[in-house]
Amino acid sequence: MKISEIMSTLVSLGASPRKSLGQNFLHDKNLASWIVGKLEIEAGDHVLEVGPGLGALTEEIMRCGVSATLLEKDRAFAKYLRERFQNAPVEVIEGDALEYDTRIEFLRRPVKIIGNLPYYLSSALLFHFSADPCPFERMVFTVQKEMADRLSAAPGNKAYGSLSVIIQREWQVSKLKTLAPSVFLPEPQVDSVVLLLKRREPGDLEETDPITFSEVVRAGFSERRKQVRKLLGRFGDSETVEAALRAVHLPLTARAEDVSLDQWIKIVNALQPSPVFGPDPLELLETVDHNDQPLQAKNRATIHRENLLHRAVHIFILNRPGELLLQKRSCHKDNFPRRWDSSAAGHVNASESYRNCAERELKEELGVSAALVAMDRIPASEATGHEFIQIFAAIHDGPFSWNRYEIETGGFFELGMIDAWIGRRPEDFASGFVECYRSVRGALENPSEISAKAG
Repeated sequence: MKISEIMSTLVSLGASPRKSLGQNFLHDKNLASWIVGKLEIEAGDHVLEVGPGLGALTEEIMRCGVSATLLEKDRAFAKYLRERFQNAPVEVIEGDALEYDTRIEFLRRPVKIIGNLPYYLSSALLFHFSADPCPFERMVFTVQKEMADRLSAAPGNKAYGSLSVIIQREWQVSKLKTLAPSVFLPEPQVDSVVLLLKRREPGDLEETDPITFSEVVRAGFSERRKQVRKLLGRFGDSETVEAALRAVHLPLTARAEDVSLDQWIKIVNALQPSPVFGPDPLELLETVDHNDQPLQAKNRATIHRENLLHRAVHIFILNRPGELLLQKRSCHKDNFPRRWDSSAAGHVNASESYRNCAERELKEELGVSAALVAMDRIPASEATGHEFIQIFAAIHDGPFSWNRYEIETGGFFELGMIDAWIGRRPEDFASGFVECYRSVRGALENPSEISAKAG
């Protein structure tokens, strides 16, 4: 929209830019088109736009022939956007973007996100929309230049801090273009920068626990003048911390701003090593007949190669609000890599009971223990991978310590959301999970009953 169009629209709405909401309207149409182009929108994509204002970017998104969801906090602008795009595949949601439940976007993937972020909320919004489980692979945001410098900073740069390291562990951050204040109405007092954030591919970096990583990095940057080894005492004794620094070839006098992303990851893994349980092809599993009666122990590789009947468990973890924990299988998995699956699952070892297996898998995959309630049992079939499956349920609110070899990420989802997700995108899930979920779906509606049975 031209400046004159913005002014006349604001007058017709009886509105004016609100400084409290960080409202600055882009009036360069060519620039709006260029920014949207950086999303690389393709047929079938869905776009989530944060703070659309009067729809400068929305108009260009609609030219790409895709659907969009607009998050607009200002009531007058939300009403205007509904009217302006009433004949387009656009949903306008009036409200605070920080309260938007991003999990719904898993139903509409692939989803890309764009927005001109209010300066005073940029950090909070970035953490909100990049938090796991995250449905986005590509984000284009316009932010204050100072924020862009912090997000993209490298070691040795004054802007390099905990925000840089934590965001860059999951995202590749690129500064695309600096925007002068003159392209906005009203003009902000500082330059802005268009940022591109692309989710890293699995295997780009060494795996680490994200919660522990954030805690260690924040502690390391908590007092920038102090040496790192003096700030990490709660994560290990002085000898352990010093050994971690030496292992990544850092002097004991190093400060946080001297430590690269790769070095931070290695330090975290040295200070807080977590057990990693990967598949052992020679592991002995129990083979069974068509009535689930034990036959003999054979190694995992033989069982899978010859499609022999064997046993497995699936565990469904509900939190107190009744949401179900799903895990996203890692890229290392032989079957269904990067598909969504039950909270935890695994093969029953030779001479191991279903219950003992479930207790072991909870500990190995999620790092927790919980009172388990036996649910349904699924007969072996091609859909289950020739496995007889005993399903268990438990109540646990977390936190969880993901087995980084087994699990890429995870999160709680409402049952209705999972129903719709399976209906729209069944290819996102491991087939065994779908079989198990459908068999106990009704029982999962009553977490209080499960809790009571668990004692």
